[in-house]
Amino acid sequence: MIKNIKEFSYQKVEAGKGVYMSVMISSDDAPHFAMRKFKIEKGGYMPYHTNSVEHEQFVLSGEAKVVIDGKEHMAKKGDILFIPADVPHSYESIGSEDYEFLCLVPNLKDDIKIING
Repeated sequence: MIKNIKEFSYQKVEAGKGVYMSVMISSDDAPHFAMRKFKIEKGGYMPYHTNSVEHEQFVLSGEAKVVIDGKEHMAKKGDILFIPADVPHSYESIGSEDYEFLCLVPNLKDDIKIING
């Protein structure tokens, strides 16, 4: 299988502000992992939340404040992030351009829980 990035469109992620996701490789395409591309617009954010599956991420553009398990990090183009399953995390796009990243996850049920406060 070969696909081109131009084939994909974004779907709005309702939990955040200015957050969009595109599924590039789905569980229907591959047996073990899915590949998604996220875009968080300038000034956008994804609130503090947990996922029941781990995340491997590669930052394509922009900058963001990423909080992982209560620790604040600055992520930028070229950075690689690992977020273990069930660990609280959030994103806030802070740069002068949209924050975009690839996110690989195992093809397992992903329960997402927003953490208030």
